[in-house]
Amino acid sequence: MARPRKSYPLRIDPEVHAALERWAADELRSVNAQIEFLLRQAVKDAGRLKK
Repeated sequence: MARPRKSYPLRIDPEVHAALERWAADELRSVNAQIEFLLRQAVKDAGRLKK
């Protein structure tokens, strides 16, 4: 069963968004999935994610 997701409005610089679009396309992800992937990776690397 999928985990429930929280919606969060995000204001982002258009140039950064364009870079994320290109990066997401390279990895066959949506921009939303790419942002979540990057945030999850950063939280994990910082030791802030529950095991």
